[in-house]
Amino acid sequence: MADTHDTRLATLRQWLAFTLRRPGDTLLISPASSDASFRRYFRVTDETQNLIAMDAPPSHEDVKPFMHVARLLEKAGVHTPGIHADNIKDGFLLLEDFGSHSYLDLLNESNADALYHDAINALATAQRAIDIEAGDLPPYSKTLLHREMELFVEWFLVELCGLEPDNETRRMLFGAFQQLTGSALEQPRVFVHRDYHSRNLMHTATGNPGVLDFQDAVVGPITYDLVSLLRDCYIAWPQHRIDGWVDAFRQRLHEDALLSNSQCASFTRWFDWMGVQRHLKAVGIFSRLKLRDNKPGYLQDIPRTLNYIREIAGRYQELSGLSLLLENRVLPLLPDILLENQQ
Repeated sequence: MADTHDTRLATLRQWLAFTLRRPGDTLLISPASSDASFRRYFRVTDETQNLIAMDAPPSHEDVKPFMHVARLLEKAGVHTPGIHADNIKDGFLLLEDFGSHSYLDLLNESNADALYHDAINALATAQRAIDIEAGDLPPYSKTLLHREMELFVEWFLVELCGLEPDNETRRMLFGAFQQLTGSALEQPRVFVHRDYHSRNLMHTATGNPGVLDFQDAVVGPITYDLVSLLRDCYIAWPQHRIDGWVDAFRQRLHEDALLSNSQCASFTRWFDWMGVQRHLKAVGIFSRLKLRDNKPGYLQDIPRTLNYIREIAGRYQELSGLSLLLENRVLPLLPDILLENQQ
């Protein structure tokens, strides 16, 4: 049970008792998970059912985008948690419970093909079925894409590593960011979840996977969610397996008329460069979570994420300066930096 001074939890308990028509002291409310935002999740248990309560403080979060995107995905045929009740004013939602088995908990070499098959099917369903022209979702704009990569400079290089880039390095980074943004914007536009990875996919007995954490969805590049899934910041796979999954998805997009023949030829570069953009953002966010929000747990994911950037950027002449920056100036210092910040 949480701190007795947790006034939001006390308010949540009162709302749940009223909503479920149960005395508050008969409800078992226990932490289910938290994420990189201000949201918290509680498992609510009574004698008949398990549900999940979302606590999204209105001063920091808004539950309406979650409700809106949930409706879009449900209509498209993607398995999202049913919304049993809402309290928009206080920032509470009562949701279907998908259980405790995330993809990250379950994935291994023997089941990866089957689990990713289901996840890719769900992603393809969303991309094919959600009408992006309806104006329901904001665009993944040039400004947003570029601003996300600046998090890498501000929070990782400068704040976490203490490496203030000189003018030459800043010019190199700006040029790389421009290249990555251009690659993203030239891709076909589809529904983009933005965090379609192993921590947000739950294994469910029917309709696998159950998809979570979709409230920041946008209209954007066709490779974005695929790279989130297959070059996951939390689990890594051999390149030959990633290549096979990417090829299968590319073929499916072509069959669904979402990719032309010429676009298929660009798909691998789009996928690779989208991954670099996303992972630059992720490293910046992981650093900010530690330094600003006192959440050091994400530091352990920085080496894996940086390795993606170094490896992929090193394959392309246009991004070679980024790879060399990591190789020569960042990675040699990284073990000491992470050790110091974990204390």
